[in-house]
Amino acid sequence: MAVFNNKSEFRNFCLKKLNLITSYERRVFSKKINQIIEDIIISTNVKNILFYMPMIHEPDIRVLFKKYRKNKNLFLPFMEGKSFKMVKYRLPLKTKKFNIKEPANSFYKLSKLDIAIVPVIGVDRDFRRVGFGKGMYDRFFANLSYRPLIIFVELKRCLTYSKITDSYDVLGDLYITPKEIIIRGESDVGRDIGRKFCRYNKWRCRIFNSKKSRKK
Repeated sequence: MAVFNNKSEFRNFCLKKLNLITSYERRVFSKKINQIIEDIIISTNVKNILFYMPMIHEPDIRVLFKKYRKNKNLFLPFMEGKSFKMVKYRLPLKTKKFNIKEPANSFYKLSKLDIAIVPVIGVDRDFRRVGFGKGMYDRFFANLSYRPLIIFVELKRCLTYSKITDSYDVLGDLYITPKEIIIRGESDVGRDIGRKFCRYNKWRCRIFNSKKSRKK
């Protein structure tokens, strides 16, 4: 596994991998990731879910919007300044900053989010997210008074055992790619959803023990 000195270096490496994915592969990989997410939703029976509007290099999860909009509370990011707030998913969507589509603004107040599906560029040794460096997800989760289950998703795995993130970068619980489900170290997750799910999917699940020291 390659060694990286900082987030920028690692981000560029991961983006090169993602940019090589063809449109056909994106459809196939997204379908596999959607199935895993759906299995988790069904097995845990969660109600309040934060999704995202996918960009070209991210898993296309829009099929899940149509599937669960009537029996789940679905939310999408609504950008505000340097961060975002959650708004309920509803049509029509409007194209906003960074060419990302959003629902109309809403003042709906949610008491507690159950699961957040978060796209990543890569994940480091501490199981923290490397994104585009704008810090929007970091600020959003930092402002929550509780912690939902955070599930990272990516079309092609980009994981390093180098420690390159900061303490404010989003800490994930599960990392899903088309080929596997990686759980943050079993000793420090503190939640059972990932482990319970993986007991029935051992062929594609494994533990990533972020507490264990590793050689760079």
